[in-house]
Amino acid sequence: MPLNFADGQRGILPDHMIASLVERGAIKPAYALDADQIQPASLDLRLGEIAYRVRASFLPGRTTVTERIAGLKLHEIALANGAVLETGCVYIVPLIESLALPDDIAASANPKSSTGRLDVFTRVIADETRGFDRIEPGYHGPLYAEISPKTFPVLVRKGSRLSQIRFRHGNALLDAEAVRALHACERLVDDDDADVSDGVSVGVDLSGLGPDRLIGYRAKRHTAVVDVERRAGYDVADFWEPIKARADQSLILDPDEFYILASKEAVQVPPDYAAEMVPFDPLVGEFRVHYAGFFDPGFGYAGAGGRGSRAVLEVRSREVPFILEHGQIVGRLVYEKMLARPKTLYGAGIGSNYQAQSLKLSKHFRS
Repeated sequence: MPLNFADGQRGILPDHMIASLVERGAIKPAYALDADQIQPASLDLRLGEIAYRVRASFLPGRTTVTERIAGLKLHEIALANGAVLETGCVYIVPLIESLALPDDIAASANPKSSTGRLDVFTRVIADETRGFDRIEPGYHGPLYAEISPKTFPVLVRKGSRLSQIRFRHGNALLDAEAVRALHACERLVDDDDADVSDGVSVGVDLSGLGPDRLIGYRAKRHTAVVDVERRAGYDVADFWEPIKARADQSLILDPDEFYILASKEAVQVPPDYAAEMVPFDPLVGEFRVHYAGFFDPGFGYAGAGGRGSRAVLEVRSREVPFILEHGQIVGRLVYEKMLARPKTLYGAGIGSNYQAQSLKLSKHFRS
């Protein structure tokens, strides 16, 4: 079921091509898609009816996910009426969407922004794969979400959307020369001294925003449950401690604590491109930044109401305390070409939650 790409054409499939994949049976939802499920450059994935609590995370390798679940399952949880997923536990949930991809279409998955900002570690698995969040061209089979809440217990139900998936034809990643040329035309970042040699380098802002000189939030422990479907339903103070700037513009990350910070730079994604935040260098520090890395066409774009948007950083230290300094590079925003411009851009009348953002918690908390 090819989409009849022109010779040499490469890129991320936009919304109308994703809809075409559904029509052609390459994306096979067990139930009709929700009206807002297709995003400018991705498809939201929905949880199915059952969550399996398992003893440990795994990759299926040469077996199916169902076979691995059978050997690792502790118990089953029905999601039809909602269920709480506890922190420190690993769950596998079959997704409502399965795939029958053409041989020239691959896919990659990522947590949705709101999922990452809740510190819910989420990855997509497919049968007989050796990596998370990567689906090979021509894959025919089911998809599963591995879910492990790290900070807040979360209430999910059948149809909840924690992950998103992108589809691509060929390798459309922009090299250093192409990124520099795009920056010269579109000004991808508002910093004249920004490094755009290998994607846009993104630093952390510890100087303080607004009159309160806020730099971020640290998650509280032992909180109430967060219902992932409940928008603006929770007081910030019940779940988060605000962090103010220090005189030396530094922040010590405590092990096993979760932080929401913001990038120093305001970035944008032009309409004919998609972007993804990737780790800057795993050797620069003992911390993890940005669980949810997809940036849609139009993010921060003036024509879609953005005028540059900060990247919100989900940060977790690992084994030891680690000092972050203002402006320290923590990630890179890499760009890929779209196969065509999406019918709708991020922020342009589709209920996007994080357009023109600065420092912002997930949509579940009242501003």
